Order: sequence, then C-alpha cells, then structure tokens
Amino acid sequence: MQKHVILAAGGSGTRMGTEENKIFLSVCGQSVLSRSIQLFDRLIDNMMIVCRKEDLSGIENIVSSSSVSFSIHITTGGPSRQSSVLNGLKALQASPDDIVLVHDAARCLTPRSVIQSVLESCIAHGSGVPGIPAVNTMKKSDDGQTISCTVDRAHLYEIQTPQGFRYNTLLEASLRAEKDHFSATDDASIAEYCGIPVFLTFGSRQNIKITEKEDLPIVNAILDNKTLSHRIGMGYDVHQLTANRKLILCGVDIPYELGLLGHSDADVALHALMDSMLGAAALGDIGKHFPDTEEQYRGISSLVLLQKTYEYVRNAGYILGNADITIVAQKPKLAPYIPQMIRNISDLLQCSPSQISIKATTTEKLGFEGRGEGISAQAVCLLCRAD
Repeated sequence: MQKHVILAAGGSGTRMGTEENKIFLSVCGQSVLSRSIQLFDRLIDNMMIVCRKEDLSGIENIVSSSSVSFSIHITTGGPSRQSSVLNGLKALQASPDDIVLVHDAARCLTPRSVIQSVLESCIAHGSGVPGIPAVNTMKKSDDGQTISCTVDRAHLYEIQTPQGFRYNTLLEASLRAEKDHFSATDDASIAEYCGIPVFLTFGSRQNIKITEKEDLPIVNAILDNKTLSHRIGMGYDVHQLTANRKLILCGVDIPYELGLLGHSDADVALHALMDSMLGAAALGDIGKHFPDTEEQYRGISSLVLLQKTYEYVRNAGYILGNADITIVAQKPKLAPYIPQMIRNISDLLQCSPSQISIKATTTEKLGFEGRGEGISAQAVCLLCRAD
C-alpha cells in the first residue's frame, strides 16, 4: 500500500491582490509551494501537483530544486478545484487500496502531526479529515444583510486539508459527483454525497490557508517564531582503538584489524551525535542517560541508544532539523561506508537523508588519531520546535 498526495495548486492571486498565483509568494524567504511540498517529506511515496497551464514552468522550477524523499509529478487541472482533483486522481498511478491525501497548496504550515493523524485514520477507517471545533458564535443570514438565526456551534467544526481516502473510494465518488453535476468545495463533501463514512481527525489552528492579504503577515509571524525556536547543539567523543573489538561507526560494521573500546559498542560517531542532540535540548549528555556503570548498556548497539535519545528530544518538543558529523581517523578509509551510515541515521530518525551529513578526515598522522591510537568524532545538530 502506497501513500499519495494530490496537491491542489490551481489557485490565483485574485483575493490576494497579486497578479501571480499565491503559491509563488515568498514567506520567510521560501515559496509557499516549496514549503507545502516539504510538509510531506518521509511521509508519502508520490505527489501529483495539479495546476494551471500558465503556472507549469514556475512549478517545474520549484520542483526541480526540491529535495524530498518522494517522486513528484505535475498535471494540469480543470475549471474548478473539484475537476482539478479528479484530473489528479486520473493521472495517479495508484492501486485501489492505496491512500490518497488531497491538500491545498496554499496551506504551507500544516503540522506533521496533522498529516500523520489523517494517514492513520485512512489506514484504520478508510478516510480521515482534519477539523478544529468552531470557537466563534455562528449566525445564519438568508439575505446577506440581516441575521436569520444563531447556529449552535457545539457540533460544528472548521474543516481543513489534507483530506484522505482510499484511492478507489475517492475516484469512484468523484466520478459519480461529476456525472450527477454535484458541486462541492472539498473532497469530504463528495464522500458524504456518496454515502461514504468520513472520519474526523484533529486539525490545528496553525493550519492556515493563505487566501487574503491579511494571512501573509500571520504566516510570516508563525514562521519567524519557529525560527526563534531553533536550538543548536554540539557533541564530541573519542574512543581508543584496540584488538579483539569490532569497529562500528554510525551503525556500520567496518572491516578492520582494530575496534573501538567502550562499555557499549563504542560507536564514537553516534555518541557525538547523541551528545549534540541532548545538548541542543538542554537534556544533559549520554553519560547522564546511559551511564557505563549500568550492565544493561554493556555491548548495546548505539543505534538503540540513538533511538532512545531521540525519544527524549521529541518528548521535549523538538525534531531534528539537520546534523553534521565529522569522523577523525587515520585508518581505515571510511568513504565507501558513508552512504550506509547516512541511511542508518535517517531511517532511525525518520528524516530525509539530505538532513544528515557525514564527513571523514585524517590528521595527517598528527595526534592520537594520526598514530592510530583512537578515533574521535564531532557533531553539530539543529533542533526545531515540533509543529
């Protein structure tokens, strides 16, 4: 079962008072579209962007510079959002039971937790639509001038995207709506029209759809606040090289006559990374959390410790922005093993490989590393506020 996203990007800048599509507007130095694409990194397998013909070139330029874990395709839409989404569904190479999320490209601040909740609901129930309880008093006007009545808001929700369904379910419902000339403003309405159960998931007040001019300063303010919520940490570790030990770096067992001495597997690179993450979150160091006086950590894989470390970081409210690791060793040559090291870390931390950098260097035979007595590692990481 694969997970797809149809990104509805066929809007215009009419209500924004701009001549270009609002998805090309810059918020905190990055286009709305680029930010919307990045929301789904490491969460899906495939994205289909649906847009106007006149926007194809601009979107292709943004897609070509996007570094994400999934494939991106582009197709043109129709005269309405509903017809555009149907075009996207027809263009998808999806299996009947695959999950399809439909998302407004103008929602570039959607928290990952909202997307994950929708995906989980689709897997469990076949649908998932995020919503937030209405907080304002709701009134109805029949003529647009006078109030007809006050609507009880107790059971009212403001519905957002992404909205998720099984592929075949949404495709058949959309085709029926088209045949019946039923018009809707979102995909959940089409499902409701066809009698398909729509399950509600939690949304977020941060999940703003950029529609009016007044929305831009709000989005910029939120992003500015996120920027201020970034924390940087650094870590350093060193282990002695000795006989009769495995040489394990970033979870890779490297063939060599010597290995690193330590209470655990002595993975010096991961130890430096863990210390940098704990330091950034002001959570102490690995000695505090995994003391070498405790038997349970004897010979343990540092990948296990890294996973536990990341749990501490997540519980503190942060996710990894990026990490840069430098391994200092005269021997052996480490370059052939670096791609696997990056995969090990990115898979465990559920991030893109592009967020992990690993370099190996020598000291030109100077110092204990140069004499082959040990290996050291340094790491710097950036943590970002989750959501």
